[in-house]
Amino acid sequence: MYNKKVSIPGINTSELKTYTNEEMIELFKRYQNGDTYAKDLLVEGNLKLVLSILKRFKTTEDNINDMFQIGCIGLIKAIDNFDLSLNVCFSTYAVFLIKGEILRAYRDATPIRVSRGTKDIAYKILAYKEKYYNANGVEPTNAEVASKLGIEEYFISYALTSLKEPVSIYQPIYNDGGDTIYLLDQIANKKEEYDKETLISLRKAMDNLKAREYDVIYNRYIVGKTQTELSHELNISQAQVSRIEKTALENMKRLVK
Repeated sequence: MYNKKVSIPGINTSELKTYTNEEMIELFKRYQNGDTYAKDLLVEGNLKLVLSILKRFKTTEDNINDMFQIGCIGLIKAIDNFDLSLNVCFSTYAVFLIKGEILRAYRDATPIRVSRGTKDIAYKILAYKEKYYNANGVEPTNAEVASKLGIEEYFISYALTSLKEPVSIYQPIYNDGGDTIYLLDQIANKKEEYDKETLISLRKAMDNLKAREYDVIYNRYIVGKTQTELSHELNISQAQVSRIEKTALENMKRLVK
């Protein structure tokens, strides 16, 4: 759980360079005197630091490379702003900037907005659990975590849930060769049954859309992409995506009625 291997496409992590503290100081002197090649060496020599910080975060094969690059942005900022006169180890200074960039990316990338305070608590919970696990070989109980962080025990589950990726209700969960069962089909409605005729009408309405309209509706409401993401993928403006989406929804309303 805590000692997972981080693999970056195109990079052999076992061959990454590292420098001694004396070598780092010399490279910083060269860079701060105008040697831009020394900056490249400083970046290369601290990529393992980015990887070590990245291990603390929940990553997937889809976003690991993006998160690594974002961590490198924090590393570059640390290199550009490091002050040798303070006699502080560079890694001690850099870890805060690298971690900050990665945390900011996670917050901004979440489709469902959660308060920053809640997410900060969630990351504190994970950090404490990791520290406790490394020291004791077992995870702490929720009561121990709550006592240590000064929060209510019930809030632990709520805070950690804020870090989970949302799932589309059209996520397929079973297919035996016949009709696919989607998450939507398994959601209970205690007030009333789902109007299956309406669902069928919606699917038929989508099937009658133009190809571009179908792509936009499918990616916006089933895949969950933003209009900005679609504008990049389709090589059109965000305003054009918005117009296509509006037209498609109006066409679907007429077809459903």
